[in-house]
Amino acid sequence: MTVESFATKTGFKPITIPTPDKEVNGAYIGDLLSWVMGRAESGNVWITIMSNINIIAVATLADVSCIVLAEGVIPDEDVIATATAKGVNLLSSERSTFETASVILGIK
Repeated sequence: MTVESFATKTGFKPITIPTPDKEVNGAYIGDLLSWVMGRAESGNVWITIMSNINIIAVATLADVSCIVLAEGVIPDEDVIATATAKGVNLLSSERSTFETASVILGIK
């Protein structure tokens, strides 16, 4: 499924979706950026509570389909602008990280 349809099915709030047709093929949960770089797979949804500018670089290197910011985290405008410029999709979930992952499992 695409990021656009993923956002619709999960109800996660789009923050910026510059590449809505990216395919979703799984998920990775993590907040330690070096682990995400080494373990997230291309096309994964990345669930995190991190919201600093470094998440955009990690998302690009790992080639994730989107970042889902759990627990209602909203990044600042610089992060959003950089994500848009780099083609990184950002979504937000009000749910806990566990509940966010549970929603993803429910749509498979």
